[in-house]
Amino acid sequence: MASHHVLLLGGHGKIAQLLTPLLLKRSWTVTSVIRTSEQTPTIEKLGAGLPGKLNVLVRSIEDVTSQDKALGIINEVKPDYIAWSAGAGGKGGAERTFKVDRDAAVHFINAAASVPSITKFLLVSFLGSRRSGASWWPAGEWDEYLEKVNNGALANYYKAKVDADEVLYKVSKQSSTLAGIDLRPGTLTDEPATKVEFGKTKHISSSGGVSREAVAEVASHLLAADGVKNGWYDLLDGDEEIPAAVDRVVREGVDAAEGEAIYSA
Repeated sequence: MASHHVLLLGGHGKIAQLLTPLLLKRSWTVTSVIRTSEQTPTIEKLGAGLPGKLNVLVRSIEDVTSQDKALGIINEVKPDYIAWSAGAGGKGGAERTFKVDRDAAVHFINAAASVPSITKFLLVSFLGSRRSGASWWPAGEWDEYLEKVNNGALANYYKAKVDADEVLYKVSKQSSTLAGIDLRPGTLTDEPATKVEFGKTKHISSSGGVSREAVAEVASHLLAADGVKNGWYDLLDGDEEIPAAVDRVVREGVDAAEGEAIYSA
């Protein structure tokens, strides 16, 4: 199996901390970007006894205010894969949400697309990050979700994420070298990973959940899979084993962006 170097943005987050050892178990190199040096010991423990190489880089994602600044970090690390699991986490109000979840993400996406040696960009988003309801969801579910989530509690987060998701989709579609992998879990839980519903989900609901551990495992399999295409990949707890689910979705070219304007653009 080929070895890869993953630039992991938002390395101190819960999903990133679960993903880090999974990548190291593949004997890959991970450079985990964290905000403060106080977080370093927590990250370094994740690599204990594992065959891969773990680097820790202290940088504030919030300070990445241009494509050039993003490119500076990329050129320093020299990864061939990037995984984005960063986010404002609702702290600092709307301004910080847009600065991190939209603007910094977009700067890294555009910077990655300008470097031909970077071949995968995996962005962790969320299931409701789209402009219109999917045709495979039951009537009424999207409207209810919009009211509760996208136009309610997560309104600014939704606006920031859907913009970043669309940029990744467009940029990777135009690129001959970069696969844009948009991983879109439902409501996150701290339960152990079990089986999943992956690719297109039968429902969208504010109560539809998936464990962070499962998100990390799916992300690891997507980064390792051959033939992954640009696409939106929705994820909930379900009844399919994770390796089989990822293999099926990659093989069939499933893309949950179907029905969105960017899908046919």
